Amino acid sequence: MIPIRDRNPTRITPFVNIAFIVVNIAVFLYEFSLGPKVELLFFRFGIVPSQVTSDLSNSLYAAAFLPFFTSMFLHGGWLHLGGNMLYLWIFGDNIEDKLGHGRYVAFYILCGFAAGVAHVLIDPQSGVPTVGASGAISGVLGAYLLMFPRARVITVIPILFFLQVAELPAILVLGFWFVIQFFNGLVSLGYQTGGMGGVAWWAHIGGFVAGLVLILPLRRHR
Repeated sequence: MIPIRDRNPTRITPFVNIAFIVVNIAVFLYEFSLGPKVELLFFRFGIVPSQVTSDLSNSLYAAAFLPFFTSMFLHGGWLHLGGNMLYLWIFGDNIEDKLGHGRYVAFYILCGFAAGVAHVLIDPQSGVPTVGASGAISGVLGAYLLMFPRARVITVIPILFFLQVAELPAILVLGFWFVIQFFNGLVSLGYQTGGMGGVAWWAHIGGFVAGLVLILPLRRHR
């Protein structure tokens, strides 16, 4: 299922959500300009679990924790970027509306950090850099599921060679998304260091759970 928009109006202009999207696109364009050298950028500013554990064991805390922030704004390709920004555009504005601009910034970063921690804990010896806003956006999805389970989401459903457009409740769309992440996360545990298919499934799961946990204490009470 591919969501394309929701029917859930907001009361504010989501300046922060728009800014996150703009920054991610700008950083990706910079990556694109680097050509093959982009790999060096990923190893320096992406999360490399083996490097994180090494830095922590040597008390290099700044070096260990910086990639948890910088990796949120790096992407591995146009499809990676486009998918993440689509989900952020659809669901992020309502969470910013619920939290307010400042708390939304804190929420987004904390979810991304939690996602990175989950990824490192699951595969601490991996030497593969992990990049992407997926973990932070997973937190947005978890919060959305909890706050707006009945919100209607316009969704494209591939059926064999045809595409069916349907209006489904968020609990079904996002619940299905989480089940897919969890199933693939379990399967990936049977693979060697580096995970399955280059996707940090447990980062998605960790971010989603963080979103469920953080949205209630951080939300504004009107």
